[in-house]
Amino acid sequence: MTTGRFAGVGVGPGDPELLTRKGARLIENADVVAYHAAAGKPSNARRIAGELFAAGVVEEELTYPVTTGTTDHPGGYEGALADFYTESAARLAAHLDAGRNVVLLSEGDPLFYGSYMYMHDRLSASYPTEIVPGVPAFLAATAAVAQPLVRQTDVLTVLPGTLPRAELARRLADTDAAVIMKLGRTFPAVRAALAEAGRLDHAFYVERASMPEEQWRPVAEVDAETVPYFSLIVVTGDSLNGSRSRVAAAVRDGGVEQSGVEQSGEGGGTPVTELLVVGLGPGPDHWLTPEVAAALGEVEHVVGYAPYVNRVPQREGLTRHASGNTVEVDRARDALELALAGERVAVVSGGDAGVFGMAAAVFEAAEDPRFAEVPIRVLPGVSAVQAVAARAGAPIGADFAVVSLSDRLKPWPVVEKRLRAIAEADLVLAIYNPASRSRTEQIAVARTVLLEHRAPETVVVVGRSVGRAGESIEVTTLAELDPSSIDMSCLVLVGAASTRVSTAGVWTPRFVQ
Repeated sequence: MTTGRFAGVGVGPGDPELLTRKGARLIENADVVAYHAAAGKPSNARRIAGELFAAGVVEEELTYPVTTGTTDHPGGYEGALADFYTESAARLAAHLDAGRNVVLLSEGDPLFYGSYMYMHDRLSASYPTEIVPGVPAFLAATAAVAQPLVRQTDVLTVLPGTLPRAELARRLADTDAAVIMKLGRTFPAVRAALAEAGRLDHAFYVERASMPEEQWRPVAEVDAETVPYFSLIVVTGDSLNGSRSRVAAAVRDGGVEQSGVEQSGEGGGTPVTELLVVGLGPGPDHWLTPEVAAALGEVEHVVGYAPYVNRVPQREGLTRHASGNTVEVDRARDALELALAGERVAVVSGGDAGVFGMAAAVFEAAEDPRFAEVPIRVLPGVSAVQAVAARAGAPIGADFAVVSLSDRLKPWPVVEKRLRAIAEADLVLAIYNPASRSRTEQIAVARTVLLEHRAPETVVVVGRSVGRAGESIEVTTLAELDPSSIDMSCLVLVGAASTRVSTAGVWTPRFVQ
């Protein structure tokens, strides 16, 4: 017997007139129409498309066992839903096996935060499947507020309101425009995140977009106790563009007008401010020094490599400037320009900014006479070598050297020469940047060079992701070190001849015999 065809049809956000002609045709010709519903509540998808149901059509209401709250299912909320989707798929599969064409309605678009996708996962490999896109709710919401969402090269980010508040604030600060879905009980935290990101003034709350009950208002004016599930927030790109325009003007004109700052100097520019360069430590928040934490709480701009910028909590009044891994001097210049324009800026680095960090890049860029008047202050942080050494014991308790194996800024022969000199001097060696996606052989070469001067049993400590998820400390020897196991998350410590391993840990004696 030929099986039936399975179709996921997006019925749009609520107004039946927003349903596509193709979707309407499939619904009208279906043998079975299925739709999801909350327990004790009518299906919104059925409300939208019900007038298209053919006489005698078989209806399958798929009622969620739980939407919010608790469940006594042994697998918890996720386990209850997984079983529900499996049982629902079996119900639809029975119709398909009998040769009936099945249409599953989906509010908005089937593949945009919709329950259809869970049926698709379970049925599409076994039955002919078609997906008909629908108008997502956020486009109806944008139309309701009649505000341009994104322009030209603006970036739009769609975020679930269930994200942790700090994460939500960071992502809101880093995008041009945003849509926040899944509100309801999350609304107070979402509104707080918008304020921390400086986006509250251009955030619009829309309830039941395109439905007869549609309403919208600024997020700041919403009563959090009245927010239903069928609501979302639209953050227009103009909110960030205004901030960017102000910063661009500051950089271009050498000054920016702002409340609370007295205009001075020739041409009416603001006073030059001190540029801070700070180390965030290797990872955990409790390794951030109080001095750096206080400084980050006062600046208006944070500049740095994206993963490090992402570690700075977002707050109201803070603008983040994230960039890639090989443009250190460029971002240093950008930070100096902002400081020259009177903006309070911190350049951030992982670990200590003065150890293979942004401090040197800032001083390099500051050689430009244009920045002669910008004072620079470096705030220390816990370095990666300190963190790994502490986890292992006291391997750098005596003289030690630090080398980066990256040859991006210096030729490899220079690296080899330095490795030989350190090995001959019998110093403990901390190796930064031992490997990367594009540099996989250098740690093997370094091991060979060191073995020319060090005993095979020389103690080696490999610290991986120290202070972060997946942290590990491996103690091995120079002979047994496996170069293929080393990646960019590692720091390698090669002991001196006197470095030893005891029950307490790895340590290097302070004395030399």
